[in-house]
Amino acid sequence: DLELHLQRCQQLSVTVLTDHQDLSNTELKTITNSTAPQQYRIRAKLRTYKPQKLHQSVKLHCSKCNSLQEVPDGDDFNFILHSSANTAQNPELHNTSWYESVTWATQDQKQREITIHFVKHDEMLRHPEDTLLMIEGGTLKEIWKLTKRFKCVIPVRSAEDDLELLDLSAPFLLQGNVKYYGCKQCSTPKPMKSLSSIAAEQQPSWEPTEIAQVLGIELLQYVFIMKFTLVDETGALNAYLFDY
Repeated sequence: DLELHLQRCQQLSVTVLTDHQDLSNTELKTITNSTAPQQYRIRAKLRTYKPQKLHQSVKLHCSKCNSLQEVPDGDDFNFILHSSANTAQNPELHNTSWYESVTWATQDQKQREITIHFVKHDEMLRHPEDTLLMIEGGTLKEIWKLTKRFKCVIPVRSAEDDLELLDLSAPFLLQGNVKYYGCKQCSTPKPMKSLSSIAAEQQPSWEPTEIAQVLGIELLQYVFIMKFTLVDETGALNAYLFDY
């Protein structure tokens, strides 16, 4: 457990943070006055680390524009879903050549209308564990239920001529318990009919990277980031951990 490990590191008087046994120890002051890149072996104390809570270390990174952003929470997604539920559905977009649509009204006070569009394969629906579906008007709870049974779920809304993705603050794709996001700055979302090219394949894999590509989405990657402040008798040094 990294959090416990970091707490132990703080309790130790000295922590060896690199393992270059062939190198002699270098003072932090010498390192901060040197030009990068260099390789050093240090002995230092861990003074602080950020963030304090481990789950806050997970961010979303765009490899194209190199931006970092916080992972949206469920409340943000819920708000976008509620907003899109107010968008009138277009019956003309139901039951096309590459997906079948099923619509029903909920029994709650708002009488919401939910439509699920099942993407077909060779004119037949595939097995649930291999199926991609698009959902209009669903809540977060309903979407999570679908992800437990079907391979891929894409929240959509009706536009004039085609179904379209929601605001990119929401995940454009859910697979299992993983939410996939697109970069707002680098993405140029395409209408959902772009997916028909994958559906026409003999054995669609429905890989997130392939789905993102055909939908014009620059896929954000989950990254793990931490900042450590190291100290010795000569000075302080900030060290950053960045990994996919």
